[in-house]
Amino acid sequence: MFAYLPHTESEIKEMLVDIGAASIDDLFADIPEKIRFKGRLKFETGQSELEVYRRLHALAVKNKQAVSFLGAGSYDHVIPASVNALIGRTEFYTSYTPYQPEISQGVLQAIFEFQTMMCELTSLDVSNASLYDGHTAASEACALAVNSTRKRDTILYSRTLHPNTKQVLKTYFNDLPVHLKEVPEKDGVLDPGAVEAMMDAQVAGLLVQSPNVYGFLEDYSGIADKLHENKSLFIISSNPMSLGVLKSQGEWGADIAIGDTQPFGLSSYFGGPAVGYIAAAEKLLRKLPGRIVGQTLDEDGKRAFVLTLQAREQHIKRERATSNICSNQALAALASTVYLSTVGREGLKELSALNLQKAHYLAGELKEKAGLKLLADQPFFNEFCLKLPIPAQKVTDKMESDGIFAGVPLKLLDPDYPEDLLLVAVTEKRTKDEMDAYVKSMKGALK
Repeated sequence: MFAYLPHTESEIKEMLVDIGAASIDDLFADIPEKIRFKGRLKFETGQSELEVYRRLHALAVKNKQAVSFLGAGSYDHVIPASVNALIGRTEFYTSYTPYQPEISQGVLQAIFEFQTMMCELTSLDVSNASLYDGHTAASEACALAVNSTRKRDTILYSRTLHPNTKQVLKTYFNDLPVHLKEVPEKDGVLDPGAVEAMMDAQVAGLLVQSPNVYGFLEDYSGIADKLHENKSLFIISSNPMSLGVLKSQGEWGADIAIGDTQPFGLSSYFGGPAVGYIAAAEKLLRKLPGRIVGQTLDEDGKRAFVLTLQAREQHIKRERATSNICSNQALAALASTVYLSTVGREGLKELSALNLQKAHYLAGELKEKAGLKLLADQPFFNEFCLKLPIPAQKVTDKMESDGIFAGVPLKLLDPDYPEDLLLVAVTEKRTKDEMDAYVKSMKGALK
């Protein structure tokens, strides 16, 4: 292996002449001599391709192989082979922002299909071309609520939100004239009485999450009506996998639906990338962040795709931009689109049902055979929160030696949580044997 320089000596000289420089060192003349690095960096000498491969392989085998019950926002789902086969095609893998729609039809159609699927899942009218992740989607949704209500500066958010979402919210609005107020929980879910008590003329919107940070499902009956009477917006964050069998955000009366499509065809990848989705009622169309791809006909009457609305600051006047951090995760969004196209409507229902059923099987076994209890007596989807008799971290450490990633101690997400809470996720990948082994390992870890 050797240092790769794409230009020949003659090409370098030609470029230097064009810019009026005598040497490459002249390009760094503005850097004071006393702070320039002298000598060579202490890097290893170049290695052959085979040596590099062996080195990487040696590092890779150090990774622990274990059955994963980890969740808390990133889940171990089955990914059909079609997903990576299609997103790995060069026309998608190497493409960038479709600034020239007339020659970006494939990417634009992929985004359009993604938007369409998000609208169908959420039962809302419009969706954009995706966002960084579910946490930034929450911040964008709250900004949308503030921008869409007159002279209102307060966002209410549920205590049962994922802690990372709360952190991003606080960072996003830190230097803006927007007040964030946390609504208390009751028995592991949002306290609807507290929502009503905190409602006033300054509330632009309420942000909630179901399944929530504990995995519990929340009942939002009547909340949309109270918010709309107050001329406030309702924002619901949901794991999209749950929407195959559960009520969608639109069916709850939400004005804005958000979440993360990581469960749809994206591996955990040590934490990313993911895809934030946002869908909204049509009245909010022109205030949605990012880009919206539309469908039209070309001059020959053939189906064509265009960037219908572009609300980022590089497209329009800066003061009219709705956001400048809403970059589209096009390739990852394509993975979710291929995933949904592969499993289909009925397949998604079946997958959602399997997630629900398997999680309830494991929770039932842990109650019966290990004597454990959930944090609260609430319905849940594919994730539940155990209240352990000893610190959760001790349990996960012991179970890891049995080849099981037992779950996420909630204290790792937020130090304010008690150390005895363990969040356990069960997806369609987990077998009965794996879940029975989990119960056996848990019993041993509690001794």
